[in-house]
Amino acid sequence: MREIFEAELHQLGDDLVAMSRLVESAVTRAGRALLEADLQTAQEVIEADHAIDQLQRDLDERCVHLLAQQAPVATDLRTVVSALRMSSTLERMGDLARHVAQVARGRYPAAAITGSARATFEQMHAAAVDVSGRVTTLLSTHDVDLAKAIEAGDDRLDDLHADTFAALLSPEWSGTTQEAIDVTLVGRYYERFGDHAVSIARRVVFLVTGEFAEDPRAAAERA
Repeated sequence: MREIFEAELHQLGDDLVAMSRLVESAVTRAGRALLEADLQTAQEVIEADHAIDQLQRDLDERCVHLLAQQAPVATDLRTVVSALRMSSTLERMGDLARHVAQVARGRYPAAAITGSARATFEQMHAAAVDVSGRVTTLLSTHDVDLAKAIEAGDDRLDDLHADTFAALLSPEWSGTTQEAIDVTLVGRYYERFGDHAVSIARRVVFLVTGEFAEDPRAAAERA
C-alpha cells in the first residue's frame, strides 16, 4: 500500500513538471506571436491552454482523492497540498500566456507592440521565458538555490514593468489609445507571470524545508 501511495506522490510531481513545460512553451510562443504579429502561433497558444486546464483538473482530483483516502501527514501532506497550490498557479500562468496571445491575435495583421515600447517588451519576453524555464527545472530538482534565482528573475520583470509606464509617459510616445492599452495590459500580464513563478518557488522551499520563504521586500519594509 505504501509503495502505491509513494508512486502516486511521484506522479503528482511528474504532472507538475509536465504542466510547467506546457506553460513554458505557451509563454515562449505567445511572446513570439506578440512581437512578430504571428496569427497562427497566437491561435495555437490559445487552443493549447485547454491542455494545461485539463492537467490541472486531473491533478487536483487526484490530490483530493489522496487527502480523503490516505490522510497523509508531515512531508506527504506538504507534498499533496503543495501540488494543489502549484497546479492552480501554473494554470494561471498558462492563462496569462493565453492573454498575451489573445492581444496578438486581436491586433493582427498589425503588431500590438511597436515604437519605443518594443525594446522593453522584447526584454520582458526574454525574462519571462527564462523564469518559466527555471520553474520547470525547479519542479524537477527541488533546488532551493534555484528558487532564489527565480525571485531575482521576477525582480527583473518588475523593473521592466515599470519601464513600460516610462515609455508611455515619455515625449517620444506617439502611439494610439489602443496601443497604450495594449502596452498597459501586456506589461501587467508579464509582471503577474513573474509573481506566480515566485509563488511556486516559495512553495517548493516550503515543500523541501517545511518553512515558508519570507518575502525579502516585506522584511526590508520592517527593518
